Amino acid sequence: MKILAIETYPVRVPIRPELVIRGSLGLHDQSPFVMLKVRTDEDICGVGEVSCTAVWSGEDAVTALYVINSFLAPAIVGEDPRDIERLTAKMRRAVFGHPFTKSGVEMALWDILGKAANLPLFRLLGGAVRDWVPIKMSVSGLAPDEAARRAEWAVGLGIRALKVKVGIEPQADIARAKAVRAAIGPDFPMGIDANGGWSPRVAIHCIREIHESCRLIFAEQPVAALDLQWMVDVRRAVNVPIMADESCNTPQDAMALARAGAADILSVYVGKGGGIGSARKITAIAEAAGLTCTVGSNLELGVASAAMAHLAMASPGIGAEEFPCDILNPVAYLDDVVTERIEFRDGKVRASNRPGLGVELDEAKLKLYQI
Repeated sequence: MKILAIETYPVRVPIRPELVIRGSLGLHDQSPFVMLKVRTDEDICGVGEVSCTAVWSGEDAVTALYVINSFLAPAIVGEDPRDIERLTAKMRRAVFGHPFTKSGVEMALWDILGKAANLPLFRLLGGAVRDWVPIKMSVSGLAPDEAARRAEWAVGLGIRALKVKVGIEPQADIARAKAVRAAIGPDFPMGIDANGGWSPRVAIHCIREIHESCRLIFAEQPVAALDLQWMVDVRRAVNVPIMADESCNTPQDAMALARAGAADILSVYVGKGGGIGSARKITAIAEAAGLTCTVGSNLELGVASAAMAHLAMASPGIGAEEFPCDILNPVAYLDDVVTERIEFRDGKVRASNRPGLGVELDEAKLKLYQI
């Protein structure tokens, strides 16, 4: 089997109004992506997805298209797509950086491998360690009363856990978290996510005050990913599990966090480390170090969300029951560019049993949302 070509489809899809994000990284009300197909000479086509929200990843659609056409496609066209580790190394050597773009291509290679083997991706990754993946939803950085209403709406959907966006302005952050806790009751699992928006001093103060009244199950990325010691200092000073997100992009980051004692939980993405293979390695490092993982999100569409669900179903290093995952596609979008989305029920998702990722692109929707 040989790769013939990579086809690309830039799209922009609006986020459901209730899930529009306001946080330390600004407003996010629609999501740009590059969807792609990797075609082969055996009539097997793999699909992939590149998250192109530049404020999160530094990679927009123009950059992704250029990198794919100029570097990644020349590196892998003519190769056997089933040699994923070798082709991942070739893409790494072809151009520095651009992990989200590389992950979109790598995702499609896994899809081809699954289709060729007639197995769903979670089987290729070792088989299911859970049948359903609990998810949590993010409550945006809104005024306290509006944040409380969003939280109640999410609970009504069957969501099993929430995290509240903070890291914007300390007193407003504290008020927002308290309003959400009052709305959802004292026992509903709740965390906070600062997206690196606090200084170490402010993070320690805010986490202590919020935890005292809100009983947090985690505090995500309380400080910027500038100095690992900042995370260490915060973790030592508070009695709340610390989650590393922006600080954890690669397996090497995971090892550094574990050695330093900087985090209790690692937030793993299929995008920011360069693909499913890298994410799987991070979960194994966490498991070996006595840590745990959850799955983080760039509000992915249906293809990457399927990859995330397969990863979570097959990875014992992901503690989804204790720290539910951010696989938000079923609630974040009223529409998608795939013919059938991952299954969502009672606050949980699961991947398809169909071969590969188990999803296919909808040609009409690609045209509808085309940039």
